[in-house]
Amino acid sequence: MSESIYFLGIGGTLMGSLAVLAKQLGYEVHGYDHPIYPPMSDQLASEGIEPFESFSPEHLEPTPDVVVIGNARQPRGNEAIEHVLNNKFNYVSGAEWLGNRVLRDRHVLAVSGTHGKTTTASMLAWILQRDQLDPGFLIGGVPMDFEQSARLGTGSPFVVEADEYDTSYFDRQAKFLHYRPSTLIINNIEYDHADIYDDLDAIQYQFHLLIRAVPSTGLIIVPSKDAAVDQVIDRGCWSRLARFEINPERGRQSQLRSDADFWLATNVAEDGSSFDVVRRGRKLGSVNWSLLGEHNVENGLAALIAANEAGVKPKQAISHLSEFRGVKRRLEQFARIGDKLFYDDFAHHPSAIQTTLQGLRNHLYNEHITAVIEPRSHTMSLGTFRDELRSCCAAADQVIWYWGKQISWNMAELLKEPVVPTRVETSVDRVLDLIFEERDGKHHIVLMSNGAFENIYERIRNRVDRATVTASN
Repeated sequence: MSESIYFLGIGGTLMGSLAVLAKQLGYEVHGYDHPIYPPMSDQLASEGIEPFESFSPEHLEPTPDVVVIGNARQPRGNEAIEHVLNNKFNYVSGAEWLGNRVLRDRHVLAVSGTHGKTTTASMLAWILQRDQLDPGFLIGGVPMDFEQSARLGTGSPFVVEADEYDTSYFDRQAKFLHYRPSTLIINNIEYDHADIYDDLDAIQYQFHLLIRAVPSTGLIIVPSKDAAVDQVIDRGCWSRLARFEINPERGRQSQLRSDADFWLATNVAEDGSSFDVVRRGRKLGSVNWSLLGEHNVENGLAALIAANEAGVKPKQAISHLSEFRGVKRRLEQFARIGDKLFYDDFAHHPSAIQTTLQGLRNHLYNEHITAVIEPRSHTMSLGTFRDELRSCCAAADQVIWYWGKQISWNMAELLKEPVVPTRVETSVDRVLDLIFEERDGKHHIVLMSNGAFENIYERIRNRVDRATVTASN
């Protein structure tokens, strides 16, 4: 009989992916979470995993071999947690289970940073897959080039999205400290997760613990101009170092320090849709793809460096990267009616909102952009970035903020001296009415949230379908 495993919090991006890996390892998989929404609910269903959406002690009979406990919505006092503890079940955090059960004997390529983890990890996994290395991967989203966000793979490389959020209620260190990578990407470091970190220095401390775990034969990949990342490196680095930079100033290429391998993006298109890759003064090739924004150019450079470390020749890696289609919920167009286009973007931080909208603006020029934002991440919902939120939407023509029940600060503050025309609404029905108002010319509506946004996406699809049927009749 196969071992059984039970996931508390199975609907989360990490936990759902771990459930998929456990299934592929041959475990009998069960779990509980509420609510569970796409894409994770769809992914679990595709693997034949049917989670419970309410907890009952009967679900843990007979006793599973191990209970894997997630972080979100799993605190002390939770009925399921108390049942596990009171009955002395064998339990472990999700990140620790991943590190010990899946990653220990693999070439771990970890992608970390405040922004770009999901996209960069997806790029890297795609390059390795196209080069027939059959990598394993665990990504905090669903890449469009794969049917799922996690798989074991048969090759040595394993690409993992390495999150700095803490591990569980009983393990307060960052998740990524369980992964012990040989190749580490740090895309950037900004203050985030105000619910668990007091300041930027507390986050940098966790990143330096991660650096201390990379072997001297390993490789750490970082941007060349990120002060917060440099401060972490300066605390001590015992591994090889590679740096990346886009559009360096004239003459800067000859001034780059010799203590790192430098990869550059030059001739970058204004919207980020193409760029040349240069290493040690030699052009390696050109990327032409469907992605937008300089942030994705940086993500692409980091993925190319890591792929090279895994054995993919740069020319082939650049060709594979040009074929990359993106990640679901990363500026993904999900509906259209006439000249009205709807996009879904997993916005979790003001910097991410800003770079996404600016990339779209550089691509669209004068076409109308409406940003519809639910600031529901832990940090934004606490109001930590309220000043940054007022200015991060400058690339849009107008912004509609949704003031949901989880927001703990007065969002009416965003109406004071706004950078662009701004509304704050407390009703999703009202938001829907506003975005479906008639407007001349192309109208791009970007829905920005890291959650289900009160099921607004499905409601938009339903309105579009009804309007399409009415027009055809």
